[in-house]
Amino acid sequence: MFSKNTYIERRSRLKQKVEKGILLFLGNEESGMNYEENTYHFRQDSTFLYFFGLPYAGLNAIIDLDENKEIIFGDELSIDHIVWMGNQPTLKEKSEKIGIEHTEPSHSLAVYLQKAILQGRKVHFLPPYRAEHKLKLAGWLEVSPKEQANAASVEFIKAVVGLRSYKSAEEIEEIEKACDITADMHIAAISVARPGMKEYEVVAALEAVAYSRGGSLSFPTIATVNGQTLHNHYHGNTLREGDLMLIDAGAETAMGYAGDMSSTLPVSKNFSVQQKDIYDIQVASHLAAVDALRPGVLFSDVYDISASVVFDGLKSLGITKGNTRDAVAAGVHAMFFPCGLGHMMGLDVHDMENLGEVWVGYDGQPKSTQFGRKSLRLGRKLEAGFVLTIEPGIYFIPELIDLWKNQNKFADFICYEKLELFRRFGGIRNEEDFLITDFGARRLGKKIPLTTDEVEALR
Repeated sequence: MFSKNTYIERRSRLKQKVEKGILLFLGNEESGMNYEENTYHFRQDSTFLYFFGLPYAGLNAIIDLDENKEIIFGDELSIDHIVWMGNQPTLKEKSEKIGIEHTEPSHSLAVYLQKAILQGRKVHFLPPYRAEHKLKLAGWLEVSPKEQANAASVEFIKAVVGLRSYKSAEEIEEIEKACDITADMHIAAISVARPGMKEYEVVAALEAVAYSRGGSLSFPTIATVNGQTLHNHYHGNTLREGDLMLIDAGAETAMGYAGDMSSTLPVSKNFSVQQKDIYDIQVASHLAAVDALRPGVLFSDVYDISASVVFDGLKSLGITKGNTRDAVAAGVHAMFFPCGLGHMMGLDVHDMENLGEVWVGYDGQPKSTQFGRKSLRLGRKLEAGFVLTIEPGIYFIPELIDLWKNQNKFADFICYEKLELFRRFGGIRNEEDFLITDFGARRLGKKIPLTTDEVEALR
């Protein structure tokens, strides 16, 4: 946890952004994995962590703006809990650590909210993303699960986004810890991968780094020889000479802050000529995006720069043709680059994603519906204090190739005969994490190998 004053100050700033009503914060519960007592790894809700810092299951909280009250709701441990799980501070002791004096048992929250509703007061809540949240809201506020996303308070959402988007010095320090561990995870994977190994053996080596440093994972590891599948969590393939292996993995610190990096390596000692040609284009796209990062720049424009470098590079290999600006505007690049360029990162690896991309990534402006561009999670003007990822990729997806080829789609821009030579290539992605500074951007965490020479040096 940070200091008591950090949480007091955060709540104080939040109270200045919402005029009246009750702000409801839903903490997370334990969740059974395959039966009730065998639970998933517990992770507290990130917004609850941001304002209250308490990493314990079974807590909820309110900020009553009308009566100037802050209350933590929860239950004390029974002797059965203590016998099986050990002792914890009392609810009052937990609350005092974050500067809150008032505590109530869990059942009191329903009574408090029902009384407020009868008084005609507004209860603000954020979009729920867990089943227990939806059930609680349905019972307490009589809002059906189907209606809750639309009934969530836009005023509350905007206030939270307006605070969590700008990372403080102590947050940046914590994120950098996660990024350092994440970098070492990737370095371990690049160093250990060999022909004949299973993907899961590489995963075991890189995940061991996270746990050995007191952290955990910020998301399920992607480590695959089928990099053309963007979120591939299957780890059962055997690594073979000539394969490329794409790794997307990140560490989470004990305080919940995330790192998120990607790397691509040849299973052989060196890249083949074809692999190097595509890899170098991806790196050029990556570096062009990084070079464009600074306050005041629209991230959607950075995406266009990155996509243009990909299209131009593939043009040099005869895979694409025609005017680059027109091609990118039309979305031709999405044949090879169907995902976004990056996303905000902090207490969530996709920071505040449950609050809605239109607010987090677009500052209330509508997103594009164009294939590829619609997957861009971040498009807004960059500001100092933002932490984000840069992760352009180049993917050869056989099913997408066949679909567009059969439709004769963008035939003026794509040489399908040449493209067929790459249909079994796979995919490449490299990713780093950056802080937007007053004048540019700074990479967070230690450097991981990026160029072909750097990667091959570890092979």
